[in-house]
Amino acid sequence: MKPRLNYGKVAPGIYDAMDALDRYLGECGLERRLLYLVQLRASQLNGCAYCLDMHWKDLRAIGETEQRLYSLDAWRECPYYTDRERAALAWAEAVTRVADGHVSEAVYDEARRHFGEKELADLTLAAATINAWNRLSIAARLVPGSYQPAPAPA
Repeated sequence: MKPRLNYGKVAPGIYDAMDALDRYLGECGLERRLLYLVQLRASQLNGCAYCLDMHWKDLRAIGETEQRLYSLDAWRECPYYTDRERAALAWAEAVTRVADGHVSEAVYDEARRHFGEKELADLTLAAATINAWNRLSIAARLVPGSYQPAPAPA
C-alpha cells in the first residue's frame, strides 16, 4: 500500500484540530481504557488498519488482556465486558453506523443507565473523533505498524 497524503506537510492544521479533540477527550473524565475500547471498536467497523494497530497497542500498553482484545468484534457474545463497557460499545457502534438507522431509543436508554449527560456527550465526541481519524487515515492510506504507544503512567 502506498501512502497518498501527508497531512502534516500539506495541511498541518488538520492534525492540530484533531489533536485538540483528543486532548479534550483525554481530560474529560471518561476512563482511558473505555475510550481506547471505543476507538478500537469503531476502527474495526471502519476497517482502518492504522488505527487498529494504534489502539490495540495503546490498550496492551495499559494492561488490557489479549482475550478482551481479540474478542472485541464479538463483544455481545462474550462475558469479558462490563455493562458500562457494553453500553459504550453499543453507543459507539450506533454513532459510527448512524446512516444505518440513526441511534435507537433502546441504545440511548441503555447508555443513559450507565452514563450521565456529560459522559454521554463525551462518549459521542469520542465516537465522532475516531470516525474522523479513521476517515483521514484511510483516505491518506497511512501505513500501519510503526506506531509506538506512550509508556503507561506509573
